[in-house]
This record gives sequence, structure tokens and C-alpha cells, in this order.
Amino acid sequence: MNPATSPLIDRFGRRHNNLRISVTDRCNIRCVYCMPENPEFMARHQLLQFEEIERFVRIVVPMGIDKIRLTGGEPLVRRGLPDLVGRLAGIPGIRDIGLTTNGILLAPLARPLWDAGLRRINVSLDTLDPGRFLELTRRTGVDQVIEGIMAAKSAGFEPVKVNAVAIKGTSEPDIVPLARLARENGLELRFIEYMPLDGGTWERGKVLLAEEILEILTREFGALIPVADPDHRAPAADFDFADGGGRIGLIASVSRPFCMSCNRIRLTSDGRLRNCLFALDETDLRTLLRGGADDAEIARAVRDSVAAKWEGHEINSSRFIQPGRLMHSIGG
Repeated sequence: MNPATSPLIDRFGRRHNNLRISVTDRCNIRCVYCMPENPEFMARHQLLQFEEIERFVRIVVPMGIDKIRLTGGEPLVRRGLPDLVGRLAGIPGIRDIGLTTNGILLAPLARPLWDAGLRRINVSLDTLDPGRFLELTRRTGVDQVIEGIMAAKSAGFEPVKVNAVAIKGTSEPDIVPLARLARENGLELRFIEYMPLDGGTWERGKVLLAEEILEILTREFGALIPVADPDHRAPAADFDFADGGGRIGLIASVSRPFCMSCNRIRLTSDGRLRNCLFALDETDLRTLLRGGADDAEIARAVRDSVAAKWEGHEINSSRFIQPGRLMHSIGG
């Protein structure tokens, strides 16, 4: 088997084609489920340069990676991001480049990102209420997020996906308003169950279950119908409104883990490869990239990481161990 070209298949038979790249650990908001008010950011020299990211992607494409998502922190605080998008879009074999952003800086960048080759965009927005937005993000900016969403639609992104983290005891009043926003503007809304990503004690009682969200939506809008022929490797279970009012996705990472269909690996902004969002071990690729390692050596390191991937994160078991790194440092 040639480690540079054979598919990235782990011991459970999962084939990996999806690479999530964090371009920075910095962020312009402070979401309570993601990071503390005063985080320690990495020094800029610790972050991978665009040339290093491009080289890594060129190495893993022959192993089957054809889908990329850029994340953070907040990726739009990284200067020159359209340049990186253009570099990656120019790599033969890459068929899909997406971005996850909080949307605050999106309005002026939506068109340059589209022109550079970005084609999929997810905007994180947990509430339309300015007070709850301030409570959740510790910053203002809900109007800028809405402006960014509309700019993305105008630039050509279709659909624009909106991601909302659902927290029990907090998010219930926001479910229907967010759904109305999506229905009225042709957006695809996805609710994500609260997960242990803030480095604190894992509070399972904060999980607003996907089935509870579905009940709220059904009471307000009527029946929701599971989509036909879903992509079983996708994290979201998708539903269409029976009245034709659009589509809703539910990402039930806690109540219905999708580990056995996982096709993702993650590269952190400081060049660590993680084979799971909740991985306890990382592979240091930055040292290889900067230390003269050839492409074959880096390819072997990637393959070894995928081979060591566990069956699943076990959030719902007593064996679950919360990773030490915070979400903004890992990358979404």
C-alpha cells in the first residue's frame, strides 16, 4: 500500500475525505460555550502560514481528501483569507470549499470569498434578540451578522446555512424566530446540541435535545418531513417543512452521535492533526512541515493518525474524557 495515495480508511472502515482547517484561534466574540472572556491566544508565528496549509492540502488530496472547511476561532479575522481560498480552490481534486463564520465581518468579504472560489458558507447565529446575543457572545453585533448573511446570499452562496447552538433553559425562545428568519429568506437553519467544548465541567443538563427542538418547530409550523435519500456521512438530520417553507437540520451530537459515519479530520491553526473533535491526542505536523520532512513522511503521519482513530467520543458514557483544548483552539 502506498501511504501517499491509498485512501484514508481507519480500522472501523470509515473513509475520510473531509478536512477541517482552523486558520486562527482568535475570535472577535466570546461565546460562553466556546471560550473564556480573556483567552490566551497563540503567538502569530505558531500559526501555520498559507503556504504551509496549501502544501499540506496538496499532500492529502491524493489520499482522498476532496472537501475542505475553513474554521477558527473566527476565520475572517485572519488577514488575506480570500488568498488562501484561491490557493486551495486551485488544487486539482478539491471539489468543495466551505467556511464557518460568526458573520460579523462577513458583509464586505462575502463577494471576495465567492470570487476566490468559496462555494459553501455557514454562519453561526444563536439568537436574533440583542440582549441574548450579548449574553451568549459577551459582545454586540447581531445586526452585522444579519447583514453578513444577506451579503452572502447576494454574492451567490446558495444555500446560506445558519448554525444555532441549542442550550436548554436559554435557547427555547429563539427556535421559532430563527426558523422564521430562515423560512422568509431562503436560509437553511441547523440546530446543534450543546456539547462540552468550553473546557469547564460538562453539564449534560444544558443539552436541548434534537427531539425537543423538533417538537417546538412542529407545534409552530406543522409537520416536518425527513428528507429522502439523506447523506449518511453528513452530521445533520435534515427535515423539510411540509408546507414547502424550507429545510431544517438537527445535529444531535449528544443524543444521536454519528461517529460511525464520521469522515472528518481536523488541522488546528498551530498545525496539529486531530482525528476527532474530542481527541485526546494530536499529531504535530507543524514540526514536520517546518523541519524539512518530505511529503511521504507527512503522509505517513496523517495515515498513522487516522489509523489510531477511536470508535467514538462516548459523550454519553462514563468513559468520556473532555479534551483540554478549548473549542476556539481546536477549530469547529
